[in-house]
Formats: sequence, C-alpha cells, structure tokens
Amino acid sequence: MPIRLYNTLTRGPEEFQTLEPGKVRMYTCGPTVYNFAHIGNLRAFASQDVLKRHLKWRGYDVRHVMNLTDVEDKIIKTCRTTGESLASLTGRFARHFLEDLDTLQIQRPDVMPRATEHIDEMVAFIQDLMAKGHAYRADDGSVYFKLTSFPDYGKLSHFDMDQLQTGASGRVEVDEYAQEDARDFALWKAWDEDDGDIFWETALGKGRPGWHIECSAMSMKYLGETFDLHLGGVDLIFPHHENEIAQSEANTGKTFVKHWVHSAHLLVDGRKMSKSLGNIYTLREVLEKGYDPLAVRWVLIATHYRQPNNFTFEAVDAAAQSLGRIRDFRLRLREVTGEGSSLEAETAECRRLFGEAMDDDINISGALGVVFNFIRDTNRIIDERGLGAEGVRKAEALLDDLDRVTGLFNPSLEEAVPQGILDLVLERQQARRSKDFKRADEIRDELAAEGWVLEDTPDGPRVKRSLERRVS
Repeated sequence: MPIRLYNTLTRGPEEFQTLEPGKVRMYTCGPTVYNFAHIGNLRAFASQDVLKRHLKWRGYDVRHVMNLTDVEDKIIKTCRTTGESLASLTGRFARHFLEDLDTLQIQRPDVMPRATEHIDEMVAFIQDLMAKGHAYRADDGSVYFKLTSFPDYGKLSHFDMDQLQTGASGRVEVDEYAQEDARDFALWKAWDEDDGDIFWETALGKGRPGWHIECSAMSMKYLGETFDLHLGGVDLIFPHHENEIAQSEANTGKTFVKHWVHSAHLLVDGRKMSKSLGNIYTLREVLEKGYDPLAVRWVLIATHYRQPNNFTFEAVDAAAQSLGRIRDFRLRLREVTGEGSSLEAETAECRRLFGEAMDDDINISGALGVVFNFIRDTNRIIDERGLGAEGVRKAEALLDDLDRVTGLFNPSLEEAVPQGILDLVLERQQARRSKDFKRADEIRDELAAEGWVLEDTPDGPRVKRSLERRVS
C-alpha cells in the first residue's frame, strides 16, 4: 500500500512520490529564536517528527532540513527592548529549542541552517529576481517582490488575485500580515535607526533580509531547486509559504515543492492560545507541574495532524494512563515463563494494520488503536493459554519496531524510587509479618498520598509512580 498524504497545494490526498526513488528531501520551517517555543509550536514539530519517522520506517532515506530564523522583525524588537545582542539572544533560545526537541524525543534535523549564516545566498537570490524583472528597489533602498510578475500567486492559499494592490501603497514592510493583505513584500530591508547595529553591508546596500527570502534561499541550497516535501503549520500557508513559492518559482522557472503538508492549530482547553487568556504554555511550564514528557508527546501527536488538537491537563493524565498500560504490559512480558503461543500471526497482523493506518495520511489514532488491540489480545492469550519465550521476544520486538515511528512504545520501565519511599515499603512488610494490618494499611495510604502505588506480587511488593497528577 503506497503512502498517501494530503497535499495543501491540490487540496486532496495524493500518493507520495519522490523525485528520486527511495529518497526524501524534506524542509521544515523552524522556529524564530527570540523566546521559548510554546506547546502549539511543538505540536507542529512533533507531528512532523512522526511523519519523518514513518517515512524512515518505510525504508526511505530522508534528508531533513529545518531552518532557524535568527534575524526578523520580532527578534530585532526584542534586542532593542532588552539590550541583548542578536547573537546572544538567538543563540540562547536556539539551545533551548534543541533541548525541547530532545525532551520530547523529536529527532533532530540533519541540517539546521541559520539565516544569519546565509546572507550571501539571499543577496544573490534577490539580485537574480531583480535581473529577471520580479523585484524592484523602492525609494528607501529596500527591495520588493513584484507580485504582478508571478501570475500563479495565490495557488497554495487560493488567494483571489483580483484583490491584489499595486504600486507604492501596495507594499508591505512587515514580515507577517493579515490573510487578506496580499501586497508586494520586502525581500531586502534597507537599514533604519530602529535596526540599531543589526545590518549587513552588501551589494544591495546596508540592511537585512526579509523573512520570506530566508527559507527559499536556505531550502534550495541544501535540497535543490525542487524538493519533495515542505512542512509547516497552517498559519504559515499565507503569507509565508505563498511568498516562498512566488519568489522561488519566479527565480528558477521550476516547481518549488511537490508536496505541501500543514499541521492544524493547537487549542488549550478548547480555546485559541492567547496572552490575554493566560493559556500559552511552554514545555518547561508543563513539566514543572510534574508531567512526564512522554505523556506530553503523546498528547501532541495522538490527534491527526490536520485536525485541531485540544491540549488539556486531563488529556495528559489520560496519556499517562495509556503509557502505564504499555509499561505494565512490558513488565508482564518480563515475568512470563513457560510455554505457549509464539504470537507469529498476531504480531504480523498488528504490524500490517499499524502500517496501513500510518500510510493513510499518518492516521496516528488508528495506529495507536491497533497497538492497544494487540496488547489486549496478548494479555488474553497469556491468561487463557500461555505465552512462550518466542512470543515474548516477538511482542517486545514489535513494540520496539513501532516505537521507531511513534516514540511512545518503549517507556522506561525503571524509575528511581526515593529512599524514604523504600523505607516505608520495608516498614509495611514488617507490619504485615507482625500482623499489624492497621499500620500496613496506613503506610499504603501514606504512599498513595506521596504519589506512589504499591502492588503485591508473587515476587514481593512493587512500588511505582501513580499515574494521577494534580495541577496546582
């Protein structure tokens, strides 16, 4: 079964076909590094991670490029407000972003180019556009892309070109603007006093690049003039990705990208994130409440990438419960002894159905359901007719294999238990031997109050962290 992906450009699902057999050239619009990424940003990157992992699982050789925007309007404003240098500000938050990726088990890209390291490529790109009549210099020295020179403008966002403004009043200087506001956009911004010491002396004059030209110049440098897959959030369709297409195809005369894939917004408690509602969370703020990063990853990827995802702390609790089921199943497999099923048919069927779900536009919810059906059925087999060593091996190998796609099926089975908790467990054992069952029950309650669950097994008591969380 071929992989099918929804292509924003054509507004429908398509069979995923690459320019080179077996190889994927993929570009992701990365963060603007002037602040911590919030969980809405991370939802997009986590969903894109699952797509990349699945392509690799299906045998593709994936070359993944993600840019870091380290010069842009918001960055310059932050530098001006705080007095921090551009390099210090962007370097610090680039490191924090990479830490967030690692915490959520989002695989790092192969190449992470920074805009400030590719000024020469951008200048050359802009000079080519000017020479071909697609860009012009304004009175202040800035250079703008001429939208009327590219008749296909709007094909990604389905913008109505009849609304297009022209002339000086039809220019837009800022990098981000309203959906209905298609105007000539800045490729190169001439220096002014607000930019302070952030500028480059180039053949275009003293200034800095616009945001949109950065992605075109860097993606084409590392992936070629045409590549397979461009990823981003739906908020980037217009104007950013529309402008990328215009300037890139105007320059080369070739198709810029074959497949455009966009992730929907993340809501928090059913509402759009906003400062006024106080519901914009960074990953650090969520983890400070005591949540497992793997449970956060689960919430960010478990809803189909094209559907709005509603982040709630109740959902993270539910994800922790799901992770608990996987941990318990893996622990049970460790304890299985004797003879029984080899699970040959069951594991093969699970792998097949999982793959088919993921091939269908990355249907992650369907794929997760397949795995939990396998866990349920295997537990039933253990109870009714036993599981042999080969069955244990195949079940563990299956979860390890599918973990390559989800990053969810191999949670840590061991957790450091504080000495004080271990002392309480020992005291409870002594109380039970002494038939002091009242004290034994009190200790169980004390452990529960501290967030630990005590299980009595044939091999002795086992204590593990409770899956329930309380948010202050």
